[in-house]
Amino acid sequence: MAGKNYRDKIYIIKDIISLLAEYGELNQTALVSYSGLNLKKHKHILDGLESRQLISKSLVEDGKRTVTIYKVTQKGLEFCRVIIEPYEELFPRRTNSDISKLSLLVLV
Repeated sequence: MAGKNYRDKIYIIKDIISLLAEYGELNQTALVSYSGLNLKKHKHILDGLESRQLISKSLVEDGKRTVTIYKVTQKGLEFCRVIIEPYEELFPRRTNSDISKLSLLVLV
C-alpha cells in the first residue's frame, strides 16, 4: 500500500458528511473527487448513507445528461456531531508516520 492512505470507513463517512456540510451540495463527481474516493469501490457507502437518511440524493437533468446531486441531512449532521466526532477524539486517525512506526515494530 505504498503511497496510498488507508481510511477506516467511519472516517470516510465523516469526510463525506463534512464536505457536504461545507459546500451545501455537491455533484457525485465532485464529492468523490474531493473525498478521495473511487466511485466503483465506494458507491455502496454513499448508497448506505442515503438509505439511512444521513445524506440525500437527487437527480437533475442537465441538457442530455443526468447529474446526481448529494446534500447532507439534519440527521447526518447530528450523526456526525454525536457519534463520529467523539469517536475520532477517542480513536484519532492514523497518520502515515504512525503506520511506518508500526511497520518497524513488526520487523523487530
